[in-house]
Amino acid sequence: LACLGFFLDQRVRAHVGGQDKPFCSAWPSAVVPQGGHVTLWCHYRPGFNIFTLYKEDGVPVPELYKRIFWNSFLISPVTAAHAGTYRCRVFHPHSPTEWSAPSNPLVIMVTGLYEKPSLSAQPGPTVHTGENMTLSCSSRRSFDMYHLSREGEAHELRLPAVPSVNGTFQADFPLGPATHGGNYRCFGSLRDSPYECQTQVTHCPFLSQETLQVVGLHPLNQASKLVSPHTCLL
Repeated sequence: LACLGFFLDQRVRAHVGGQDKPFCSAWPSAVVPQGGHVTLWCHYRPGFNIFTLYKEDGVPVPELYKRIFWNSFLISPVTAAHAGTYRCRVFHPHSPTEWSAPSNPLVIMVTGLYEKPSLSAQPGPTVHTGENMTLSCSSRRSFDMYHLSREGEAHELRLPAVPSVNGTFQADFPLGPATHGGNYRCFGSLRDSPYECQTQVTHCPFLSQETLQVVGLHPLNQASKLVSPHTCLL
């Protein structure tokens, strides 16, 4: 899964090929609405704050070309051109090249470019502990893949979109017996976007999203507060 976008401590880094490499992250999230903002951070050892940032795919970003940054780089407003994979290198005077190894890949995904899919729950957004439930993502647009995630969890489920009898493209995610509630988010992604996903990349950069809050009711607690079945984040 591409970066989830939480700010990580500067001490976090990996060791590859005998050389430390920086860690690239996004704040507040690597999934950004069109017109929003995101800050890219390059984390390394304390005192190493100078870095360069480059984009590996998609449309080039002119503001990155031959530029040096200090600690972070703010992208605002975010446009479709900013979607793609980023890496950073930290200035390292003791390295033969004066730069560190490349960081991890950071995938920035831009939402709001397409119509949002709908997200619904069967038998409904309010379930009792132990009940089976299915979340369905659907849209009139022919998305290639749907991604379903629960707020606060890194893991996501992915299913291809298939045509349904009502003319939409849908994916049904069986979640099994409900054990707890939460906010679930559905993304629709396109492989044929201008920034085509490579086979090893699990996310396409262009996404549309819808969220649904599921309330898990304990059998002895029937008075839990109900919520609106659709809570849009965009």
